[in-house]
Amino acid sequence: MGTSFTMTSSEGDPAGNQTISDVFILVGFSYLNELQILLFVVLLVIYLLTLMGNLLVILLIKLNPSLHTPMYFFLVNLSASEICFTSSVVPQLLAHLLVEEKTISIAACAAGVYVFAIMGVTDCCLLAAMAYDRYVAICHPLHYTTIMSGQVCALLAGAAWAISILVEVPLNTWLFSLPFCGSNRIPHFFCDILPVLKIACADTSQIKAVGPMVTVVFILCPFLLILLSYVRIISTILKLPSVEGRRKAFSACSSHLTVVTVFYGTSLITYLVPNFGSTTESNLLISLLNTIISPVLNPIIYTLRNKEVKGALRKTVQKSSFSHHWRN
Repeated sequence: MGTSFTMTSSEGDPAGNQTISDVFILVGFSYLNELQILLFVVLLVIYLLTLMGNLLVILLIKLNPSLHTPMYFFLVNLSASEICFTSSVVPQLLAHLLVEEKTISIAACAAGVYVFAIMGVTDCCLLAAMAYDRYVAICHPLHYTTIMSGQVCALLAGAAWAISILVEVPLNTWLFSLPFCGSNRIPHFFCDILPVLKIACADTSQIKAVGPMVTVVFILCPFLLILLSYVRIISTILKLPSVEGRRKAFSACSSHLTVVTVFYGTSLITYLVPNFGSTTESNLLISLLNTIISPVLNPIIYTLRNKEVKGALRKTVQKSSFSHHWRN
């Protein structure tokens, strides 16, 4: 992308070509005025908690052999994806809350869209893989180690990353190959696909038709797979003879089910509610929830609601304390 674009207005302006600089202006939360500083502090704390929480989960799983199981292998991938997901949006937003000129280069805008979109689809696929893992563990426990072998887990995780890249890279390359003209102001706090699409001065009907199809296939299809897995899981659990057996089986799924509820709850509200892509203040706040709530809650859910992770955390702290005491 060059330093400027010369193009014809999408309205067919007879006056001739328009030129747009190589930057966009993210209007975002400018309307908050003095409250932007308060929002900066809140978001900075949440972002640091997100980074520390997800890195802690990854570290705990790597350091504790008891957690070297398929479920936690997928969780490592999910935590890594969540770090990239939130980092594609929040650092830029934090910087813009402190400055008056909220500009972003078209190249940086494109990079943010690529990462955000790829990580979003990856999260959906990983959550579906985790649901399949829970299905096999509860519905086919005797064949669990055979079905969920290391090779199968690597294949499922690799497919989650590969599918998202193969789907989102062409779609977003198509988006940023379009010419942009007129106003370079984007009434959003990050470069989301639809707000960027609105300032393209070309026929966008095809990409507007393909975009929702991608959303349905690669966001709702994993959700349907998760739903089908849990229908089978719940059916199997209800057939267990003992109350204690049912309780343990439900407990084994509770963390994942909570994460799915948070992730899809915020995503569906953001992208599938009426007026999707509108730039009202309420929709900006909903988009903010989608980008910060799920990434920060996931490590909390998996540490506070999961006995295995809490046990691994205690062992790691005790080992660290003993090692420090021995050296002294």
